[in-house]
Amino acid sequence: MSYDGIFTHIIVNELKEKIENGRISKIYQPFPHELLLTVRANRKNQKLLLSAHPSYARIQLTEEGLSNPDQAPNFCMFLRKNIEGALIEEISQYHNDRIVIFKILRFDELGDRKHVNLVIELMGRHSNIFLVDNETNKIMDSLKHVPAYQNSYRSTYPGADYVLPPHQDRLNPFEPIQVEDTIESAKDIQSRYQGIGRDSSEEIFHYYQTSHPVISDAVAHFVRAVQSGKPTLFTSNKGKESFTPYHFETIEGEAREWDSPSALLDHYYQHKASRDRIQQVASDLLRIIQTDLQKNKKKLEKLEDSLKRSESADDYRIKGEVLTAYLHQVEKGSKQVSLPNFYQDDEELVIDLDPSLTASQNAQKYFSRYHKLTTSVKYVNEQIEKTKEENDYLDSIETQINLSDPQDLEDIRDELKESGYLKSKRSQKNKKKKVSKPHKFQSTDGTSILVGKNNTQNDELTLKKARNNHFWLHAKDIPGSHVIVESSAPSEETLLEAATIAAYYSKYQQSANVPVDYVEVKHVKKPNGAKPGFVIYTNQTTLFVTPSKEFVDQLRQ
Repeated sequence: MSYDGIFTHIIVNELKEKIENGRISKIYQPFPHELLLTVRANRKNQKLLLSAHPSYARIQLTEEGLSNPDQAPNFCMFLRKNIEGALIEEISQYHNDRIVIFKILRFDELGDRKHVNLVIELMGRHSNIFLVDNETNKIMDSLKHVPAYQNSYRSTYPGADYVLPPHQDRLNPFEPIQVEDTIESAKDIQSRYQGIGRDSSEEIFHYYQTSHPVISDAVAHFVRAVQSGKPTLFTSNKGKESFTPYHFETIEGEAREWDSPSALLDHYYQHKASRDRIQQVASDLLRIIQTDLQKNKKKLEKLEDSLKRSESADDYRIKGEVLTAYLHQVEKGSKQVSLPNFYQDDEELVIDLDPSLTASQNAQKYFSRYHKLTTSVKYVNEQIEKTKEENDYLDSIETQINLSDPQDLEDIRDELKESGYLKSKRSQKNKKKKVSKPHKFQSTDGTSILVGKNNTQNDELTLKKARNNHFWLHAKDIPGSHVIVESSAPSEETLLEAATIAAYYSKYQQSANVPVDYVEVKHVKKPNGAKPGFVIYTNQTTLFVTPSKEFVDQLRQ
């Protein structure tokens, strides 16, 4: 189910219960499309997430820990100035649409009471957040300033009148209105009632066909179920998740009811929104990595072409030696000579000559070419090896970015600065940095398992923190995190669980039967001069496991 007007309705009911009459104490903008407000209500701090993301627009309370940028964006600063410390007097939904209005009481510089409306429009790629002067209905500011050529219906710029999105003349399902129209399909219901998504319309159409032949009765039955039921998460046989305001009869799959619609959304969007946030926050890092990988691809092609050309080096040596052996048979001024090749049963070998040189000088010229090519072969092979090592390193960084949480990206950014891929900003030299810690897990039998979040942390964990008799795990021959089992004699069950974690924190997170090596830490070594995170190991045993997010989360501490 999409986040339609029906789900917006139950979210608004939850917000009214938990944060209406609460005070806004903090305002953050952790990502370009998302605001996080801390609201003090009922003697408790609640985190209110307002998202105008084009794909994941929503309003909810959240328990998720989101990092904040070093410098707040302009809209965030504007909201802090105008509504931080203000009171949320009322929360309402506009006509069962995906539009929610927070009526806020604040005091201006003179201490006078003033009302403003924080308006959130959940309209897909047109989603936006506005702060509107309640008295004048003027836009004070908005999250997205849309130019007139993209939206001729209304302006979103400060100073313009706030105009609601185009409203279609549809019925509000929460208002009891008798309707006896003939309904041919679920789409007919969507066209008659405001805020009804596809899944909701199919559920209502099911009631209409099976038990409530008058459409307004079917809608009323649906509304009663929304008001009395619990939000439900469905998981299909293929693992696809969907959510509904209560347990729909028309959706198949494993159903799990939640006490809170916000808690359900935290679970549903945890992975989906997190991946997109990574793309937003780390877009510059990924761009640098991709650029360098492309450069290295072209470099390898040139090096391998050069290596292929050097395969003729031995031919030059043979020609030089044959010429030297038969100097007396070469006439001065010859452009070419045919001599017995004693390396090939004296078969005739045709050798091109420089007529301006003597036979001996021509031989030396061939030896010179031979030595030049053999010397270059060594250099080219070294360069190929270095380039492949760099590609492995960049591949590991890209994997870590895609596996990380947004708040952990700063460590990866620092590593890229230290490795010379990013320039350091002087103004950040003296800034105190929050040190991140490894992921912590506990196996079923209580054994501690640690997982590095980045290459620097992998080195720290494996080479400094772990004891020699602890066990080290890593997905075999692919980028991934170092995993340490803090035990000298872990059970088979613990090793399997640790291997599953190692597979999950690897490039093959979405694959099955992932090979994972495990070995005692004392058999893991770091070569001199190796890049962060790179180690070699011996005496390993390989396990094959299939990673599972649900299983890994159960072991997480």
